[in-house]
Amino acid sequence: MNAPDLLRTEWMRNRTYDELALGQTARLVRTLKHSDIQAFALVSGDVNPAHLDAEYAEGTRFHGVIAHGMWGGALISSVLGNEFPGPGTIYMEQTLRFSRPVHVGDTLTIVLTVLEMFDDSGIVKLGCEANNQKGQTVISGLATVLAPRTRIERPRPALPEMHLFDAEARMSAWLSQIKLATPLRCAVVHPCSEDALRAALMGAERGLIEPWLIGPEARIRALAEQLDLSLQGCHFQATAHSHAAATQACNMAAEGQLDMLVQGSLSSDELLAALQATPALHCGRRLAHVYRFDIPSYAKPLFMSDAGINIRPDLDAKADIVRLAVGLAHANGLACPKVALLSAVETITERISSTLDAAALCKMAQRGQIAGAILDGPLAFDSAVNLDAARLQGLSDSAVAGDADILLAPDLESGSLLAKLLEYMAGAASCGVVLGARVPVAMSGRTDSMRTRLGSLALAAMATRVMPD
Repeated sequence: MNAPDLLRTEWMRNRTYDELALGQTARLVRTLKHSDIQAFALVSGDVNPAHLDAEYAEGTRFHGVIAHGMWGGALISSVLGNEFPGPGTIYMEQTLRFSRPVHVGDTLTIVLTVLEMFDDSGIVKLGCEANNQKGQTVISGLATVLAPRTRIERPRPALPEMHLFDAEARMSAWLSQIKLATPLRCAVVHPCSEDALRAALMGAERGLIEPWLIGPEARIRALAEQLDLSLQGCHFQATAHSHAAATQACNMAAEGQLDMLVQGSLSSDELLAALQATPALHCGRRLAHVYRFDIPSYAKPLFMSDAGINIRPDLDAKADIVRLAVGLAHANGLACPKVALLSAVETITERISSTLDAAALCKMAQRGQIAGAILDGPLAFDSAVNLDAARLQGLSDSAVAGDADILLAPDLESGSLLAKLLEYMAGAASCGVVLGARVPVAMSGRTDSMRTRLGSLALAAMATRVMPD
């Protein structure tokens, strides 16, 4: 007889040898996802480009990425170990024949059929077949197992949740969406490290920037030669050292010669000091740093401000910071971003000033003083980004709680701590930009990777869409 499709239940119950019969079957249906291929490669260590490199795989006889053959074999093992015969089964032998490739999106139906039974030993031989959604056989074989003699019922073990996070793939997908009519005139300030120079040249290759390399020209050219990098298409503005490079870049931007600035291998403080010392560049406006995070456990990009400039912002400063972050979110395609105003608690109390600021900011948004976004707060971090936590706090009616696009940190200290926590403990990929001046400034730490630097460059390029006149 045919058993119903296998269901994931709370309890695992096996079928003893005496409960099996010739011709009895069980099945499992599974659709291949790209994450399945990544997980199998991660566990097995098999990183054959036929499974993981789309460009390479497209040129093979299979014309695209395919699953590891043993991924299908693992599905057979799953049926045997979980349900048929199930717990207590000892796997003795397996033969497999791979007839066709399995591509992402293919649905396999695994069918196991009892072919032979040996009463004296309890050995069972099962035919194994996997067919795709077209009814074509992709895997066939024979499994030999020692079936359990006694009934076993056990709670199904709880497995840890796996978050497969491909930072490079997510970054590439984001960058591929950024289309500019013409490259932006961009000063790369003191690009005297490998990652800083490579990121700038990669931004130029992607059509994002027309790079002006500002710094010691001989040193930059020597670095490019050492790395075998072409500087064709780059403009040079020679300066003696990083201080002079920062001042020169800010002056050029103030005079309208540049559309954006990118931090090279000088410190953030050095570049910010030059920016703040150039009144014609920031025009007395508030400056704020805005992070963009890709977090493995969060389904969408998350912006956060301020963790880089405003140490203890008052209410007016926070309103400006929110406006800048909202503008950046608009430039990234969010028509009406959800802004969570962070504090330690969700209740308003005079003992915690950030709760009062949050309440005032919400009222300002209601009165039109902050436009283009939905604000809610005060919200604790968990209530801002987790729906279950929001519900437990009685915030089910909030449009922001549990689904924030932007986080406003209460002050620089908490913002910086949260940013580092997301990066180093939650595995987030980050990039950042300084807004409020006449041109955006892509900011990166001197030790940041090329990926982070390229992301910051791209974020600044996006920000030019909403820069003030």
